[in-house]
Amino acid sequence: MIDIVLDTIHKYNMINKGDKIIVGVSGGPDSMCLLHILYRLKDNYDLDIIAAHINHCLRGEEANNDEKYVESFCEERDIEFHSIRINVQEIAKKENVSFEVAGRKCRYDFFNKLKLELNADKIALAHNSNDQCETILMRIMRGTGIEGLAGIKAIRDNIYIRPIIEINREQIENYCEENQLNPRIDKTNLESIYTRNKIRLELIPYIQENFNKDIISVINRMGENIDVDREYLDLVSHNKFYEFCTITKGKVIIKKEAFLEHKAIVSRIIRKSINALKGSLYNFERIHVEDILNLQKGTTGKVITLPRQIRALNNYGDIHVFFEKASDNRENNKDIEYILKIGSNTIGNNAQVKLELINEIQKDGMENNTYVKYFDFDKINGNIMFRYRKNGDRFTPLGMKGSKKIKDLFIDFKIPKHLRDYVPLICFGDEIAWIVGYRISEKFKVDKSTRNILKIKIEGEKENELV
Repeated sequence: MIDIVLDTIHKYNMINKGDKIIVGVSGGPDSMCLLHILYRLKDNYDLDIIAAHINHCLRGEEANNDEKYVESFCEERDIEFHSIRINVQEIAKKENVSFEVAGRKCRYDFFNKLKLELNADKIALAHNSNDQCETILMRIMRGTGIEGLAGIKAIRDNIYIRPIIEINREQIENYCEENQLNPRIDKTNLESIYTRNKIRLELIPYIQENFNKDIISVINRMGENIDVDREYLDLVSHNKFYEFCTITKGKVIIKKEAFLEHKAIVSRIIRKSINALKGSLYNFERIHVEDILNLQKGTTGKVITLPRQIRALNNYGDIHVFFEKASDNRENNKDIEYILKIGSNTIGNNAQVKLELINEIQKDGMENNTYVKYFDFDKINGNIMFRYRKNGDRFTPLGMKGSKKIKDLFIDFKIPKHLRDYVPLICFGDEIAWIVGYRISEKFKVDKSTRNILKIKIEGEKENELV
């Protein structure tokens, strides 16, 4: 048994010498087996083992006895022990989720908190090969994709490790008996009250008896095979994501070229975009991927609403995925105006607009920066203003003789309709001198006759906040 665990550790490079490992321990056979094995391997790897127990307060005195059992086991072996009591029933009711979902969140929150506090390297979890099979079957019944069929990962994020993932439940029970661990038994695991229990107690035994007695190893082998394909698709989509996507604060832009890729890849690009924005894919399902795919085929300017206050916009074939509040909760910019002075000017909460006069000797040192521009100071009449667009605004872009409506230019620049009121303008008197982030005016350009140059630099207001 130890050899199987060692093979798993080596295969997935789970543990390094000197690792500090938090072990999730319920007191049941699986987690006690895991804790005992890692304790036996402690000297081999120079490990620092820490046991973490969560009392879910669901089974009254039995749950308290589980906690005492694990604590006593650790005391006898000088294993550092941490525990917490959480009323999972109250949390499940408050958040309107199942006990299983609430319990899982509480466990991971506790483990991750301990990891930070204790500066641990890994978190060891006691999933075994039976758990793997049950998980895959559950996901099949929910209509999972290739990600779900790959099953539980042996190692995730180089933090969560599952050293006994290749050991079955019978081997675990034998190990506990041989080493006289006397683990606690949660009687609810013997009742067909949850989906996983029904699969464990009814479905798998039925398949074993009527179809294939080795169904657990067969299902797990299938998961391993699928995981190889999943890994490759993830690698390709990861590279394509960074090729076709621009990530800014509160927004991800997926270029239209991404949608020429195979659906398997573009679907993953979409999911990665949501994950980059929200940090998880919670509540984001296949139907939402299809919604974005259909949106991209539609007309420019169309916006759809997605879960968790996210919207997606078709902007001339590019898809902008952004937080709803980013476009809907800003104050009305129509009446906002700032008179700028030479020096530093604060706009709103974060942006700084810096004005500096430069002599002509420095003209040939001009930078090519989207948020740094230069103007002929002597051509300016009136105040230097920072404002947003108004009805009737016109602009003469650099290189043009005639003026165009700002509205038409925004269409030319492919600025999304819902963001056009948030593009800053720098004005000299009544004339627009700079559409920030886009073009400067022909009227105020620096030329051979320029004597005094006005340098304007905007800091803090980056593209994701401007458009």
